[in-house]
Amino acid sequence: MALSLYVDTARWRAHQKSVIDQFPGLVPVCKGNGYGFGHERLSEETTRFESDILAVGTIYEAARIKDWFSGDLLVLTPFRRGEEPVPLPDRVIRSVSSVDGVFALVGARVVVECMSSMKRHGVREEELNQLHAAIEDVRLEGFALHLPLDRTDGSDAVEEVIGWMDRLRAARLPLHTMFVSHLRAEELARLQRQFPQTRFRARIGTRLWLGDHDATEYRGAVLDVTRVVKGDRFGYRQQKTASEGWLVVVAGGTSHGVGLEAPKALHGVMPRAKGVARAGLATVNRNLSPFVWSGKQRWFAEPPHMQVSILFVPADAQEPKVGDELVAHLRHTTTQFDRLVDR
Repeated sequence: MALSLYVDTARWRAHQKSVIDQFPGLVPVCKGNGYGFGHERLSEETTRFESDILAVGTIYEAARIKDWFSGDLLVLTPFRRGEEPVPLPDRVIRSVSSVDGVFALVGARVVVECMSSMKRHGVREEELNQLHAAIEDVRLEGFALHLPLDRTDGSDAVEEVIGWMDRLRAARLPLHTMFVSHLRAEELARLQRQFPQTRFRARIGTRLWLGDHDATEYRGAVLDVTRVVKGDRFGYRQQKTASEGWLVVVAGGTSHGVGLEAPKALHGVMPRAKGVARAGLATVNRNLSPFVWSGKQRWFAEPPHMQVSILFVPADAQEPKVGDELVAHLRHTTTQFDRLVDR
């Protein structure tokens, strides 16, 4: 019995096609845990819809994925002089965010990242004139801009890209290809109309693989159910049950990513109030699990174990049975499933 990821394959692929149709020349992204599907599965999907390129996060991911995908591999993490050498085929393209990095990659295929309003990494405007000599000894595949998701200052994403196009053109640098991230389809089309000689390629991961939430579902199988009354002791720490009900052992623990949560940016009074309430409950060992039973998200009886979680289901709910599956609201990018089921 397992923590399973169920995929409505026809619906999932229909969503992929809708995104691909909106973004001509799309560069699919497969990084981290493969957005919950795994590197091999996303490599197969990318081959199926005949993309010529797949973006990966690191050189180590490229070294694994090269055996599953035969097209070009774009490494998104920028090259740094002195990094650990990893044997990679010539079809691997390196992102570079410094002039020094370009100089160090003689003969390589490179994409030069420009410093966007993300302020994460990239070549700055004042360094552009130094790029002329640097790009003579590499095979330049284009420039790239990684843009922010939210623009709380009211700025315009397209205008930011246009600004960089103007700077690159003023520096007399080749503008045959621009890789971009986090643009809407209409924004990409607007750029393509304004710069018809440049090919704009959107790097997309989350929207492509996870944009249709109803196409996938995690479920954890019930492994054991134990009836308890108020005051019964249980678990590693021998805590007491607060009331009558069932202790339910369900597949899915910390090794799967259950109980792990990435920090969230909270906006507004209500989300912040809920965050404070959750933190307060956690101080008295009340933590809501991602598992749903009888229409309600159930509480952890104690912190999740490595491969299973123990939940408390109160007596006024339906009794779970061994073999039942509980829907689990889990984040794809932090979850490792035991099995993937196409349906």
